[in-house]
Amino acid sequence: MEKDLTSHLPSVGSQASSSDSRGNAPLTLDTPSIQNALRLAGLGVVTNLGLAALKIAVGLLGHSYALIADGIESTTDAVTSSVVWIGLRLSLRPADSSHPYGHGKAESLAGLMVALALIAAAVAIAVGGINRIMHPGEHAPKWFVLPVLGLIIVVKELLARRVKSAGETLKSSSLMGEAWHHRSDAMSSLAAFVGVGIAIFGGPTYRSADAIAALAASVIIGINGIALAGPAFNEIMDAAPPEDLIEKTRKLAARVDDVVGIDKCRIRKSGLEYYVDIHVIVDGDASVRTGHRIAHQVKDSLIASDENIVDVDVHIEPTPKGWV
Repeated sequence: MEKDLTSHLPSVGSQASSSDSRGNAPLTLDTPSIQNALRLAGLGVVTNLGLAALKIAVGLLGHSYALIADGIESTTDAVTSSVVWIGLRLSLRPADSSHPYGHGKAESLAGLMVALALIAAAVAIAVGGINRIMHPGEHAPKWFVLPVLGLIIVVKELLARRVKSAGETLKSSSLMGEAWHHRSDAMSSLAAFVGVGIAIFGGPTYRSADAIAALAASVIIGINGIALAGPAFNEIMDAAPPEDLIEKTRKLAARVDDVVGIDKCRIRKSGLEYYVDIHVIVDGDASVRTGHRIAHQVKDSLIASDENIVDVDVHIEPTPKGWV
């Protein structure tokens, strides 16, 4: 009878607050890495708005469609940077009665929206570029377009690297999307730099090079958008995390005293945090009290790891007959 009770503890230890046994502090708006991420997202909004105004103004004055298209794309960048900022803040709201698993999916939704915005911008720029190729303008781009593009390339690449570093630290799909958004802007500006240079120095024959550069930039932006949509969508659909995380979790649980094996281990990501559902095998003759203790130790061990695991549902399984 005791064995039966031990094998039916589906949620042992799962009701304790994740911060009670957490070895590292839970992520909040006061966490330095979160504050840095929010600052970078806010900086992205301001930078993109400033660059958008600069690009469109210089593009109009300098007769450069590639730069005007780049400016339009920077306007969408400002919107998506705002989405990332809002998504990060929402994702850190604590769980409540309406959202017992927290609000982490807001971060994944923000990442998906960034990816979709990239794809939409790519389509808009491609359509404009094709129209410009078919109906080239009467004026070649002006020389002063080039130094402006050079400045934009440097600013956006530096911002991309800082945001990418923050995204890798937090394992944030929205920040990684934001980083690629900045980098795609730098790449599209580089393509525009080449196209404008050819149009300026190549004469009337190469006047369409500016529009061709915009078209090439749209392809780069679209590819990045599609690549970024996948991970964000997978998080929303609770796809399995990388295999190495699952294997590490199994090993950590297996090291706990009196755990003789691991049956199942499922992990899902919600925003910046992970939730674990694990089945551990213990001595089939153990008491309910012993099974409860082991489950708590497994939970404590996983939450104390450096993988930002915030909750663990431990199911106790008895050793099967004939277990050696």
